Amino acid sequence: MTFSLRRALTATAATGLLLVAAIACSDDSSAEQPASTTSASSSAPEPGQSSASASASPSGSTDRSTPMDIRVTIDGEPVDATLNDSPAARDLASLLPLTLDLEDFHGTERVADPPRKLTTEGAPEPQAPKTGDLAYYAPWGNLAIFYKDGPSASEDLLVLGDIDADAGLLAGADRITIEAAS
Repeated sequence: MTFSLRRALTATAATGLLLVAAIACSDDSSAEQPASTTSASSSAPEPGQSSASASASPSGSTDRSTPMDIRVTIDGEPVDATLNDSPAARDLASLLPLTLDLEDFHGTERVADPPRKLTTEGAPEPQAPKTGDLAYYAPWGNLAIFYKDGPSASEDLLVLGDIDADAGLLAGADRITIEAAS
């Protein structure tokens, strides 16, 4: 039961990060989203802010037809990150900018709760999470950032993107800010 909780928390943290990235890359902002209780973001997306430009730079791995670059800051340190082109990742992007407090889950991932659940429609094929993956655990609605490879693929865990940071930084992360890439 502890493993499932950790995986859910990890997936939620990853999903939140991907949503932030997707929002930064697509301009679906019809209204500002209120910050969640775990969000410390003091700035909301500006009405004229364009985030619809998707980057074609393949900085990742699996099944990314049109990756979206995002800007991620972990405990004050900027790192490169990319969201995949899944509906859940685009939904995460619509929530950007997003700042979340992270908690450890099962010694494998850091997790947080985005302001709302993400869509799971059109989810990509399940894949085992790897170090640096940003994922969404659908049953609990949380994002996860993996600092160790996950155990196995699960239909409940949607990989949203990749954070290009060393495992040590990810493992000790307390706060993450996800924004659209400029």
